[in-house]
Amino acid sequence: MNALNVIRKPVITEKSSLLQEKKVYAFWINPKATKIDVKMAIRQIYGTDVAKVRLIKVVGKFRAIKKGIINKRKETRKAYVTLADNAKLDLNKFEKSEKSVEVKLASSKSKTPKTAKVSKKTKTI
Repeated sequence: MNALNVIRKPVITEKSSLLQEKKVYAFWINPKATKIDVKMAIRQIYGTDVAKVRLIKVVGKFRAIKKGIINKRKETRKAYVTLADNAKLDLNKFEKSEKSVEVKLASSKSKTPKTAKVSKKTKTI
């Protein structure tokens, strides 16, 4: 796996900022990534040694949008990375470019490209 495909983005919350004082950093990762993948990706992106990696599965929850309509959040994974001695990460260094996907519709006669719309899956009760 590519390093930028393994680590999606750093987790920036109050809890994760308190853990950074103890040299523990939190990242949202690819659900298929392993501990070894995360360790190699941190070494490749930031150039620091990793002492320990812990992985947590965040279960997708159901959420009521309107009366009778329920939406489910995706299941994701989170990695807590403990760094070796005298190591520090600059979370601003991690930048992932957003790719905008433009799709030209064959039936459209206009010359401007139209973007594809993505609809969320919803369940009705």
